[in-house]
Amino acid sequence: MPDHVRTADGRRLRIEVSGDPRGRPVFLLHGMPGSRVGPRPRSLFLYQRGARLISYDRPGYGGSDRRPGRRVADVAEDVAHVADALGLDRFAVVGRSGGGPHALACAALLPGRVTRAAAMVGLAPRDARGLNWFAGMAPSNVTEFRTALRDPERFAADMIPRSTRIRENPARLLEELREDLTADDRMIVSDNTVRSMLLRNYREALGTSPYGWIDDVLALTGSWGFDPASIRVPVLLWHGQMDVFSPASHAAWLAERIPRATAVLEPAAAHFASLRALPQVLDWLLSD
Repeated sequence: MPDHVRTADGRRLRIEVSGDPRGRPVFLLHGMPGSRVGPRPRSLFLYQRGARLISYDRPGYGGSDRRPGRRVADVAEDVAHVADALGLDRFAVVGRSGGGPHALACAALLPGRVTRAAAMVGLAPRDARGLNWFAGMAPSNVTEFRTALRDPERFAADMIPRSTRIRENPARLLEELREDLTADDRMIVSDNTVRSMLLRNYREALGTSPYGWIDDVLALTGSWGFDPASIRVPVLLWHGQMDVFSPASHAAWLAERIPRATAVLEPAAAHFASLRALPQVLDWLLSD
């Protein structure tokens, strides 16, 4: 099994495949910052479900070459390259947090290949009409996104040393987030297994460059390059009502506009509860 593929323009994309080698393929698109080794269900669960889980580092993260100026829509081309290299014609896709909009892009732009898509604790487009994009969002996220919108060069300059500090000690990121975590989320990220996966994920994400994270933020706050209302495949939108990193109003906005969307709102859940919900979401993706 290859550990990377090359795109048509020569970029390297680092990939990870787990679960049943002959199982039904599902792409798992990681969060922000994140990587191909991010949290996932155990291999035994994937084998029992007959699932083949495919992850890759978005450009600029981990072992994948950067793609300067990338938009959210550009993920569809990269996912198609990975699928072609693995001999996959049809597949499902799920994205968590910053990966959610990228999963929706695949659903919109690869309608002949994507069977079902799920976006978990994701964001709506920055230009979403009728949505107060920053309402209910943690002040730290508001500051980060607003700086990216108003002064991208300053944003990048701020993120470079921050990324270096987190790469050297990935636990710093969880400490930065701690004040905004609900009691439930704190319990989830304190679990030894989850914490170990998250720290490995952050270290890998920022191991070679800060630009995966930088480019993700710029892509998410810029024009996505597709309209979520154009999606025609079944979509599951999973969100926690208590989420302050990606407010639940974003999922509600998307649910109103995606024709075949099913929205699941967990009243007591927040952002990291999506890790706990991922096995059930995978069951839905494989149930078509």
